[in-house]
Amino acid sequence: MSNPPHEAPALTAHEEHPGWRAFLNTRMLICVFLGFTSGLPLFTLVYLVQAWLRSEGVNLKEIGLFALIQFPYTWKFVWAPLMDRYVPRLPGWRPGRRRGWMLVTQILVAGAIATLGFVSPRDSIWTVAALTALVAFFGASQDISIDAYRRELLSDTQQGLGNAVHVNAYKIAALVPGSLALILSDHLPWTTVFIVTAAFMVPGMIMTLVVREPEVHGTPPKNLRDAIIEPFHEFIQRDGWRGALFVLGFIFLYKLGDTMATTLSTSFFLDIGYSRTQIGVIAKTTAFGASLAGGIVGGIWLMKIGIGRGLWIFGILQMVSTLGFAWLAHLGPASPGLTAIYDIAVWLSQGTSKLLALVGVDWTVQLDPRSVALALVYGLETFATGLTMAAFTAYIASTTDPRYTATQFALFTSLASVPRTLASAASGYVVARIGWFDYFIVCTALALPGMLLLLRIAPWRTRS
Repeated sequence: MSNPPHEAPALTAHEEHPGWRAFLNTRMLICVFLGFTSGLPLFTLVYLVQAWLRSEGVNLKEIGLFALIQFPYTWKFVWAPLMDRYVPRLPGWRPGRRRGWMLVTQILVAGAIATLGFVSPRDSIWTVAALTALVAFFGASQDISIDAYRRELLSDTQQGLGNAVHVNAYKIAALVPGSLALILSDHLPWTTVFIVTAAFMVPGMIMTLVVREPEVHGTPPKNLRDAIIEPFHEFIQRDGWRGALFVLGFIFLYKLGDTMATTLSTSFFLDIGYSRTQIGVIAKTTAFGASLAGGIVGGIWLMKIGIGRGLWIFGILQMVSTLGFAWLAHLGPASPGLTAIYDIAVWLSQGTSKLLALVGVDWTVQLDPRSVALALVYGLETFATGLTMAAFTAYIASTTDPRYTATQFALFTSLASVPRTLASAASGYVVARIGWFDYFIVCTALALPGMLLLLRIAPWRTRS
């Protein structure tokens, strides 16, 4: 093909003094809407469908099998070439390759979610399974088109912040099926609940209708053969087989350590003596806020330091935060090491009480040292996760060739999700054999191979 070769990822691209327009602009607003729309179908399957099935009397074994329906999110690279090759054409409207697939999949996702409410799990469990499979397939297909659109929309310096905004909006989408819809289900029939949930896809559809199709880079695949073969051929030809294996190895290994550390976090907290209430109120609320903050802070810093340095700095911080779990395991329920945490708790309690007194509230705040330790450790872990996800997602976006964005982005994100599956399967056996403290030391060590690959992938260099 005569297209120009893909340039190396702009890992050092940055802005010395990014102004407010770098953060508050139309492109970031687009990332908010599309991130929210992207997260809604997956969290509908994870939270709302599970609650619905259990409420309708479906047994736990069958509910567990429904997790297999999420496989399209892992295998989406299989049909991604079709979305690079073909352009949807609607009557009287030519939306373009990315916007066309975005709108088609959004309409199909909304329709599949709304239809679920008209089916009874007790009487038609296979129909429910088919509909949820469609939600997963259409949702994964929507992710393919949105990821490609976002990659082509954002400049090199905007990749970090734009992807961080997208990921945060993706997480916020969980509040609709995971909170609002569950509350509504106590007062409204399930048919209405699913229709209301599906209606939250509408803002994304409107955004798709009003935005512009991104600029086409090079010549899109001319036939299905090119759409399937050329993305892989270009990736291998770019730096040879060895370079391709380095990139794939890095994508697989970079998040392996912290993924294993967090996969059994709730079980870990219970085992070392925390109550379910402490976990729900302290750990989960801290994690949500810290993760969002980490994503935004990470995105802003990536604009200043570049993706390459962000991978180094944030990766090291992630390893340190994983060691925090080992420290918490060693701390135990009555460790002398709580003295320092106790001092921090007293200082925070007194400071909070004084602040409340300034506004006329007479309330003495008392913080439990162990609760403070839990909040600090899990807060740091999820904050660091937000940082690394911002850099890691930006790296994946920068590694794709704009001619084959959908296929290559889907391939890389699918590969990045494999460690999560492996960690979920193996972590319980490892903990049972070596204990929690040694387990988290192992998790920290598992982050080292990915960090060492940075010497080849993104060596620390003087910024140009």
